[in-house]
Amino acid sequence: MSDKHLSSQFDAALNMLSTRLLEMGGLVESQISAVLDLLDAFDEAAALRIRDTERQLNRMEVEIDDEINNVIARRQPAARDLRLLMATSKCVTNLERAGDEARKIAKRLHKIHEAGTATAVQVGELRNSGEMALSILHRALDAFARMDVHAAAQIMRDDQAIDTEFRAFVQRLVTQMHAAPFSISSHLDYLFVAKAIERIGDHATNIAEFVIYIVKGRDVRHLPLDRLEEAIQRD
Repeated sequence: MSDKHLSSQFDAALNMLSTRLLEMGGLVESQISAVLDLLDAFDEAAALRIRDTERQLNRMEVEIDDEINNVIARRQPAARDLRLLMATSKCVTNLERAGDEARKIAKRLHKIHEAGTATAVQVGELRNSGEMALSILHRALDAFARMDVHAAAQIMRDDQAIDTEFRAFVQRLVTQMHAAPFSISSHLDYLFVAKAIERIGDHATNIAEFVIYIVKGRDVRHLPLDRLEEAIQRD
């Protein structure tokens, strides 16, 4: 078998893995969108679909990781190809965890619905934070598809907005709990939801970081934002 043919097979395997990752990402996006709808009106059937999607995501994570391991064993890739495979595996893990956060939100909203405390907190702020996290995830997947380091860097900057929203929401909840101690339990449920949304944004940002790692060979995790531009400009 010619080297050219082997190279074509390897490229096809890499493309297949990227396609599978993006397919998984699309499922996570739909799952998060569905759980945000539950903030306005809880629906048992929708919550069950979110649970079933999480099980599908778990299967996809295992399948994609198995294929990555097979490709590494067969091809023994180096340099950027190896980075791509390693980062794809980590991105898949982050997608599964983002989906898991969506499932946790659905479970907590079911608890709130059963307790009859759904009106205790204004959910508009939570929905706004959730839509921000969903947008960041969509953009991170798009940056991965295009290997766009500049888009990935912007996502890392924008994730701070979700963190700011979360801190402000927590402060408002604490104030409300002091004013109405009898509502502490329901407010803690909503705090759990807010924290899960923040984590979804973090997982999306992790994917953006891995895009930069693949293209530039630079690990920008924990890198201060003021040094980010230098990192993506460096060859």
